[in-house]
Amino acid sequence: MTLDETKRPVLYNGTFRIDKEKAMTSTATATRFSRPRFALLVLLGVYPLITAILYVIFPLTADWPIWQRTLIIAPLMVTIMIWGLIPGVQKTFRGFLNPAQ
Repeated sequence: MTLDETKRPVLYNGTFRIDKEKAMTSTATATRFSRPRFALLVLLGVYPLITAILYVIFPLTADWPIWQRTLIIAPLMVTIMIWGLIPGVQKTFRGFLNPAQ
């Protein structure tokens, strides 16, 4: 059983719609994610984060080789970014990151 061309789901504004006409005549305002703005905001969050991590970790690992320090810092940094910084930036700056077209 195949779908008729007019009955195929159409992606519009982040949602799938079955009716092509309704998808094209929706009154919802389309938004576009701004990668440069997101990159700037993440950079503004990462800089103080890595600085704070370095201030805490370096005195505790003064005699360690750099690769061992990095082995501690990288997972800590990634964890904080994935579950803290990036969701926080996306939630706090939603309107700035997704401007109306």
